[in-house]
Amino acid sequence: MDTFVPSLEAMARAVIAGTREVAARLASEGLSARLEPRDMIEKGFVPGIRKVGELWEEGEYFLPELMASAEAMKAAMAVLKPALEASAAELLSLGRVVLGTIEGDIHDIGKNLVGSMLSANGFDVIDLGADVEIGRFIEAAVSARADVIGLSALLTTTMVNQRRLVERLEAEGLRGSFKVLVGGAPVSRAWAAEIGADGYGENALAAVQAARELVGRKDGL
Repeated sequence: MDTFVPSLEAMARAVIAGTREVAARLASEGLSARLEPRDMIEKGFVPGIRKVGELWEEGEYFLPELMASAEAMKAAMAVLKPALEASAAELLSLGRVVLGTIEGDIHDIGKNLVGSMLSANGFDVIDLGADVEIGRFIEAAVSARADVIGLSALLTTTMVNQRRLVERLEAEGLRGSFKVLVGGAPVSRAWAAEIGADGYGENALAAVQAARELVGRKDGL
């Protein structure tokens, strides 16, 4: 019996449709058919998530569709990543991001979406959760050798802690070690500039694009 060979177009469609189970199955079938994991990612699943970004920007997709597509992409990557590691292939990581909602703020829906989209677009994400102390952000970034620290704030009373983290990095001589990316409902580009942050994400897709630029990869969604 001939081995079924899934098409790269089907992989893209699974991500666009946000069908997590289908995306994972196609990735597994591709491995069984001896397709190259890198080709499946670069020519199949990644074009799918890029199309999702276009649909979001055009107003065709909304938050539920965006979340579903990000989860489908993550499901496919979970299947393919061990194969990449086993073959000693270089993982398609754009960089490592330590992510969390800043100290005093328990909101995490937006932060979770940013984390999913960063992962779906090739970043390694260390998600610290919500109400994360400034010191913990820094310890995690140092330990993980992160490229970017992503700070979410949903309250005007807690967004000031984004400034405190930047100041703490400067005080500890670590400001040049990490790029700082900020976002959240009360946060603006002007605020990011005022506190000395390196980037600002108005929404999840903008955060992904900003992160790509911060690590020197401007070929975005």
